[in-house]
Parts: sequence; C-alpha cells; structure tokens
Amino acid sequence: MLLTKKINMKPSIFKIKSIIPIFLLILVLSLQVSCKQTKTNKTMKLTDIKAPIAPKKPHKLSIHSDDRIDNYFWMRLSDSQKDAKNPDDQTKEVVSYLESENDYYEDKTEHTDTFKQNLFEEMKGRIKEDDSSVPYKKNGYYYITRYITGGQYPIYTRKKDNLDNEEQIMFDVNEMAKDFDYYSLGGISISTNNKIAVFGVDNVSRREYTLQFKNLETGELHPEKIEQTTGGATWANDNKTVFYTKKDPTTLRSNKIYKHILGTDSKEDVLVYEEKDETFSTYISKTKSKKYLIIGSYSTLSTEYRILEANNPDGEFKIVQPREHKLEYSVEHYDGYFYIMTNKDDATNFKLMRTPEDKTEKENWVDVIAHREDTLLEDFSIFKDYLVLEERTNGLMKIRIKKWDNTVDYYLPFSEDTYDAAVSYNPEFESDILRYTYNSMTTPYSVIDFNMIDKSKDIKKEQEVLGGEFDKVNYESKRVWATARDGKKVAISMVYRKDTEINKDTPFLLYAYGSYGHTIDDSFSTTRLSLLDRGFVYAIAHIRGSEYLGRNWYEDGKLLNKKNTFTDFVDCSKFLIKNNYTSSDHLYAMGGSAGGLLMGVIVNMNPELYNGIIASVPFVDVVSTMLDDTIPLTTGEYDEWGNPNDKQYYDYIKSYSPYDNVEAKDYPNMFVITGYHDSQVQYWEPAKWVAKLRELKTDDNILMLDIDMESGHGGASGRFDTLKEIAKEYTFLLDMENKI
Repeated sequence: MLLTKKINMKPSIFKIKSIIPIFLLILVLSLQVSCKQTKTNKTMKLTDIKAPIAPKKPHKLSIHSDDRIDNYFWMRLSDSQKDAKNPDDQTKEVVSYLESENDYYEDKTEHTDTFKQNLFEEMKGRIKEDDSSVPYKKNGYYYITRYITGGQYPIYTRKKDNLDNEEQIMFDVNEMAKDFDYYSLGGISISTNNKIAVFGVDNVSRREYTLQFKNLETGELHPEKIEQTTGGATWANDNKTVFYTKKDPTTLRSNKIYKHILGTDSKEDVLVYEEKDETFSTYISKTKSKKYLIIGSYSTLSTEYRILEANNPDGEFKIVQPREHKLEYSVEHYDGYFYIMTNKDDATNFKLMRTPEDKTEKENWVDVIAHREDTLLEDFSIFKDYLVLEERTNGLMKIRIKKWDNTVDYYLPFSEDTYDAAVSYNPEFESDILRYTYNSMTTPYSVIDFNMIDKSKDIKKEQEVLGGEFDKVNYESKRVWATARDGKKVAISMVYRKDTEINKDTPFLLYAYGSYGHTIDDSFSTTRLSLLDRGFVYAIAHIRGSEYLGRNWYEDGKLLNKKNTFTDFVDCSKFLIKNNYTSSDHLYAMGGSAGGLLMGVIVNMNPELYNGIIASVPFVDVVSTMLDDTIPLTTGEYDEWGNPNDKQYYDYIKSYSPYDNVEAKDYPNMFVITGYHDSQVQYWEPAKWVAKLRELKTDDNILMLDIDMESGHGGASGRFDTLKEIAKEYTFLLDMENKI
C-alpha cells in the first residue's frame, strides 16, 4: 500500500541516513514503463491463447450498511498457508491460478524473448561490473563496498587507518547468497572497538531479518540468532550490548525494542520499549555524537523520541517531548544541545530549533532556522564548525552551508534546470569536508567532496556509463508546468535525445508516485537510455501527495484530498497531448506501489488517454485492505488514506479504490507485476484486480500479470536479476511501439 510499505521510508523529516548507521547508500531508481495497444493491438502476439479466467466465488463484505461482493476473495492466502510444506486445497488452487497467469505471460511474449535478452545485455553492458563505492572513514577505518565481474551482490570491505593498507573482507554476499533464490543482507553495524559486526539477513523477501554477529578478527559467526527483526541493530558504547527492533509477526509493524548482551541466548533479551499504539512504529539509533541512544516512535502525523546515554545501556530511556497529534520532530545531538527539526508553532515547512540536553521539552526549544513559507526544510547535518541544511524551493533541492558563528552562509551552486542533489553520509564531526551527491536526468551520478572553507570541490567518483555510446550532450532535459483543473501548477520534468522529434507520434512515458510526501527527484538512469535511444521521452509528473512544492503540496494530496493526486496526473496527461508532446496512441503511464494505485485510478477515470499502463506491485484493493488491521502495516496508514471504519472515509476511499470501480468498458493495454512474498502490497491485490478486469473489460487489449514467485515488494535481490525485470517492462513497451 504505501511508501512505508513499499520502500520502508518514513516521512521526509525522518531522513534514514541521518539516524541509522549506513555503510553504503546506493539508490537505483529503476523507473520503468507501461503500455497499451490502442484500438488495435499493434505487435503483441495475436494468437488464440486464452487468458486465465479465475473462478468467481462470491464473498460478502459489509460495513456501514453497505454490502460489497468480492468474487475473488478466495485468492487470499495467509503466510502459514504459503509456507506450509503440505499445502491445503485453497493454496493449491491459488498457486495454480498464479502459475497459469505466468504461463499466459510467457506464451504471449514468446516472440520477444530474443529481444528481451538482448535488451538485458545492452543494459548490463552499461554497468561497470567490477565497481566500488567511494571510501568513507569512520572510527579509524575506511569502509568500501565493491562488486566483482559477474557478481550479483556486493562485497563489504574495510581498511585500517589509510587506503594503502590491506583490505579486510567483512562480507562477501555472493558467497552468502549462493544457495538462495533471494538474499538480502542489511543493517551492518560495527561495535565501537571495531571488533564485532551485527548484520541482518532476509532470504524470503518479506523484510523480516534474522540478526547475526560476526567476529571481524577471527571471521567466526557467533552462535546466537535473533529472528523477526527490522534488520539493523545499534551498539551501546560497551561493545557488548546491542539494541534492536522486532516486528509483530502478523502485521509486520516495528513495535518492540529489545536489549541483547553478546554471548547470551536471545530468549533472555530484555524488552526495553513497546510501542502499543497501532498507528505508530518504532526504531532505535545512535546520535552522530555517539553520546546518546535514541528510540524513535513515528506515525504519519506525529513523532516521539526517548534518549539514553550510550555509556549507560542499563539505564532508563527518557522522553524528549511527549507525542502530540500533528507535532513532528526529529533530534540530533551536538555540544550540549539537541537540535530539533520540527513543525512546531504551525511551521508547515519545518524549522530548526535547539534545546539544552537537560531541558528537552518543547517549551525550551528556540529557533535556529526560522520557518519559511516558500522553502521546505528536508534535513540537516551537523559538523564541528558548520551547519548544513537541505532545503527544497520551487521543487528543487538546495544545499545551504552556514557557519555556527554566522560569519558564513551560502548555497552550493547548481546550474541545471532540473537535478537531484543530496548530502551524503558524513559520520565525522571533525571535518571541513562535506560529501554530497549530484546527478540530473542527463548527468550521471557523482559523489563530491566539498571543502566548506575554500569552496573547492573534488569529484571523488562519477558514474561510468560503459558501452561507448553515451554522451550527455546528446540528451536534453527540461521542466514544464501543466495547469490542474483547480488552477494549481504541476511540474513535469522530462528528458529525451536531442534528435527526437517531439510531436503527436512521439512515444512518451509518464511516471509518478504521489503519496506519503515522497518526492521523486530528477535523477539519472542508465537503463532509461534504452528507451531514450529508441525515441522515447521520459517524464516525471510532480503531482500532489509529494512534497515537491512544500509540505502543503503533500497535505493537499492525502486523506479527503487524495483525488487531487489522481486528477493532477490526468491533467498532466491532457496537457502533454494538447501541446503535441505525444498523443493518446503513444502515451504510456507507469507507477509502483502507491503509484500503482495511481495507475489503477487513472485507468478507471480516463482510460482513453493512454496506450498502455505498467502497474508494479499496485495497491489497488484499498477499501478491503484498509479495513483489515491484520494486514501488515495497515493501522499506520490511517493518517495517509483515512480510516474506513469511519463512514466518511469509507465512502471517499470506495469512490476511487481501483478494484471497487472496475467497469464494463475499454481499458488500455496493461502489464501488472507483483511478488508472491510481498508483505507491503499483498500479491492478491493485483491478482484480484486483473481477474476482475478480465471479467468486465470490453476490449481486446493486452492484460498480463507477471508474478515473481520467489520475491516480495522490492523484486529480485541480485543487481542483474533486477535488470531482467526492467527488460521485461521495456520490451513490453517497445513492442507496443513496433520497435522490436
């Protein structure tokens, strides 16, 4: 359903890189595609292959004196049914149906198999296989993540004191993953004395990690294992105590913080905090100063923090500021103060405040950076001599550098019309060097070290695009503004080859997300070149529900304003057609997760605008899911979508829920993707949706469902397996445009 469910991200105030130890932040935006065949099916294999027809088994759902009949409710399986060694009859029937959908997909796309493989090789050929991250230094060691030729997974390494010293391999995930179809290693955290690493492993793709400990001096694994965690753990300063977060086994809500002593049985672990409010989740981290452990509790609209000195792991956590409805804040510690980013005092776009570390309640907070109506404060970083702010103005990120004594205050210069810039991982206080990242829709990703004193910069690494054909001067990006039906201006960022003719015959892919305040920035993609070089325009619609134009842009696209998200996308589509960027015969739309909900709504609202749609792990059965608090993470969603146990929200959600609004009419060509083990958007949502579309739609356009029976919400775990998934999507689209 959500972005929290989708990519495990919290609202923008909770920047994960500033609160959780991170060894590597690799953001791969596999912005994918969609398709439709217009009045006639252009090139997709036209045979007498019959699409699977799911049996109808009426199931009555009633609330608020309203009855809904769900003919495909039977497709829902519990986790115990999916995991059973001896499946029951229902499980066999469901799996058989899903496999028939996969068979149908394979049959209908058999004619594209050679092209699909070639496209995969083309995208793989742009990637430097033996690549490595830019080293960063922490606590006396340089940490590096690297890949080897042919390796699907990373190798985590370190070097002591300087980069000329011998490399120590901490984890070779290629070796660790060799016996698994899916494998994810995460949450690596090193003890203060640099001797022990705690890490999490998920080999099911349900985002439930088992914690283990490794002695980095001997290479031996400790015997204890801790199951059903979020995957990370935080060390106290005694090198033997770790704190970790466990998930509710049914809802997967992160709700309990435990304390574990190295060398003891995990059954003896002590519960130090339980988040009993079902609309909140919790986590634990350590401040950059290393002085405090922090337990954070968060919902969509409010937060609460507890602190404990890391030198005293057996002490009691103290509340910073008790939770209040619609009060959001985050904390960082420096030099006797807590610095607090918050929306206190109606600071819609957030401001920065501070308070003495022994007087943490909100009445003691004082302004450091005041609230601004035109600028969203997204994050901040603290150095010994500098405060660094990440701000968003008119949709674009800016990085502001300010000296504590107020003698220096300036912005990093960025010259492109659209781009993506962000402060990277900077673990050390005692530094005048700011590491940040920069890329745009035409400029590859770069890691840059910026000297905050003399303003010089050192490009530590620029993403290599292999294959010999890429030259950024051959591509152009720009931003245009569409007018929504209520008069609001909605930005559309686009990129294309300069030699592409822009007219009504131009194939055009429009992507959006539009939920949870998550903003899709204008970033570079090597895989996208396979579309641009074949004449496509790729664009992002910065619709309401994100924070592209500030916090109010998000507030105006949630709860009882949610339909603005959908109508913004439709109005952007109409703008593109009206201004001859493309036509309905060549316009494609794509979205995943909550963006998949967007796809489901727009094809019900205005199917005639699109030649094709790709909906990836789509959240399309909104009413039923939001009424079922046993489904993972549902209760935490009420502040985003509304609680349908309240009739006002029930009626509103039902009015747009894609599954509930499928009608007997023509729909575009559609390619729907899901994962059998998805814990964020359960596989049965897209499966039921496709079955109902097949039952009711009146056209002969393509409708295919591809189920990865081994993975979950994030898709395949290996870096090349991910490319194979993208190749499927791009092939489908290019087939629609006769470009195979």
